[in-house]
Amino acid sequence: MSKEAIVQVRDLVTYYGKRQILKGVNLDIYRGEILVILGRSGCGKSTLLRHLIGLLKPTSGQILIKGQDITTMNEDEMREILKKIGMLFQGAALFNSMTVGENVALPLREHTQLEDSTIQIMTRIKLDLVGLSGFENFKPSQLSGGMKKRAGLARALAMDPEILFCDEPSAGLDPVVAMGIDQLILKLKNAFKMTIVVVTHELASVFTIADRIAMLHEGEIIFQGTPEEIKKSEHPVVQQFLNREADDVEPDREKYLSSLVKP
Repeated sequence: MSKEAIVQVRDLVTYYGKRQILKGVNLDIYRGEILVILGRSGCGKSTLLRHLIGLLKPTSGQILIKGQDITTMNEDEMREILKKIGMLFQGAALFNSMTVGENVALPLREHTQLEDSTIQIMTRIKLDLVGLSGFENFKPSQLSGGMKKRAGLARALAMDPEILFCDEPSAGLDPVVAMGIDQLILKLKNAFKMTIVVVTHELASVFTIADRIAMLHEGEIIFQGTPEEIKKSEHPVVQQFLNREADDVEPDREKYLSSLVKP
């Protein structure tokens, strides 16, 4: 794994209205690694991911991808950067009106001048890579949850990206299927030396795929390190998360009962 930072996040601050979501996040993502962005719901990890793929502009700060600051780019400049980036969305985000093959081919039709025969060949190669050979004429509604994730991954790989972002890739899948997705992510990293960023809260996946972990809490990164290092962390929030401990909140019985009384 290279120590060259292909993505650099510097002093990233984001507000939604008056609420601060990200509080000066600093993060390096190294070429050829799998970085897992970990944290409980509402910690800011999905917001950070949206910034990394250019869907959101931060209130302040920089995001450098291969040395270029995407926070200041116009639409045409961002479109060129996105050609080097693949994105697997949490729900796969397939178009139900299209076949699986048409979904995978869409980025190639939108962003290249390749002949149709070449696009069909490349589509079949990507589907074979994710274990969906022969499913190009199926509609998304005919696929299982795990197969939809694989089809979404094939589409994310259509343009041979240098960086792959994955939002909760194993969410909603049974443990066996989730492990299959994890193994596929490892295969991509090892075979293509791809840089992969995974946003998740699934601990089983974290310790299977991660080279490094960045843990967010209330908009701040409270830990960066390897899977072995996070196990040794003495940070109370890290330990609470790893041990799956609930917040120690005593319910206010009187307040609850009073809320049931109509005025």
